[in-house]
Amino acid sequence: MKMKKYNAPSIAEAMKLIRADLGEDAVILNSKVVVTKKFLGLVKKRSFEVVAGVDRVEKKSLVPPLPELPSISATVQQEEVIRVAPNEQRKDESFVNEELKKEIADLKSIMQSVQRQSIQSQYPDELLPFIDYLKSQELSIELITAIGDELFKHFKNSDHAISFHEMREFVENYLRQQLLHVEIGGLTYDKKYINVLGPTGVGKTTTIAKMAARSVLEKKKKIGFITTDTYRIAAIEQLKIYAGLLQAPVEIVYSREDYKNAIKKLDYLDLIFIDTAGRNYKEAKYVNDLQTLIDFSDRSESFLVVSLTAKERDVEAIVEQFEQIPINKFIFTKMDETNSIGTMFNLMIKYKKGLAYYTNGQEVPEDIEQPDLEKLFELFFQGEFE
Repeated sequence: MKMKKYNAPSIAEAMKLIRADLGEDAVILNSKVVVTKKFLGLVKKRSFEVVAGVDRVEKKSLVPPLPELPSISATVQQEEVIRVAPNEQRKDESFVNEELKKEIADLKSIMQSVQRQSIQSQYPDELLPFIDYLKSQELSIELITAIGDELFKHFKNSDHAISFHEMREFVENYLRQQLLHVEIGGLTYDKKYINVLGPTGVGKTTTIAKMAARSVLEKKKKIGFITTDTYRIAAIEQLKIYAGLLQAPVEIVYSREDYKNAIKKLDYLDLIFIDTAGRNYKEAKYVNDLQTLIDFSDRSESFLVVSLTAKERDVEAIVEQFEQIPINKFIFTKMDETNSIGTMFNLMIKYKKGLAYYTNGQEVPEDIEQPDLEKLFELFFQGEFE
């Protein structure tokens, strides 16, 4: 491996030098901040020292995996090493820390970009179109890498070219194993209280109406509604319209006492759908408010509604805030507004939570589907593959 040391005023500048000198296959091996002093120690100058390397071995048709990249956390720890005298450490930290945070953020972004690029150089050309397809469906980098590694092994030992059908079958079997202990399916109808949770703008109220209408029309259940969304008058009015069409009672609650009274009042019903307020659930206080207001008992079934058009990182932050609440399954909305559904698999596998429904339009009760794995795979592979 060819290795070289670079000095630059920022990580971004260092990366430009590395790419120009060593190419896109270069790997960062080490990096650190260097603070030097000039003019009697009054003027401080900061630079970044980065060691990069590249494997110059001639590529073959079947390319072995690249050397493992250093983890971002390890790189960040190395980043914080400052070459100054011990008695000057505290003074220099105040100079470095503010701008260092920005540089660390840049470094994380660059390292993630390098990791994504390394996926393509890791596998033979025959597999790359299929890997690109998995990326286009927004399957996570971790899953793509795991699938790609297994496909590579199979490809290397195969005496014939692997077809798209074979690769698809392999992916389906792999994902099926990952979801082996995850429940997929809608309402169980053995719980009385149906808690529907989720952030603003995901379509909770419409989704509740679809679930309720199916329960009345297909299962002949007596249903009612409770709403805690007292922040938006429009949401209450919307729920009242749906309740009127289904001839179902609605209770509006503002406090824990209101909630208890509503539960008693509607106790004669088979199912009670509870519409919660749409809030920014990346903030823990709103999740805590829910726990104070609603009873998440064994008699309830809780669903977290998330939009397939949202950024996956934002959805993950919301899911993690709900760790203290027993969420049974996801409901994914706005499938009709996206061409990729890898997020569904990513979240189910990462958080080991099932899938109840996905919605694909605004029509009530038509635009809601209770999926199974076969249907999900069909949707996942319905895009064009070249």
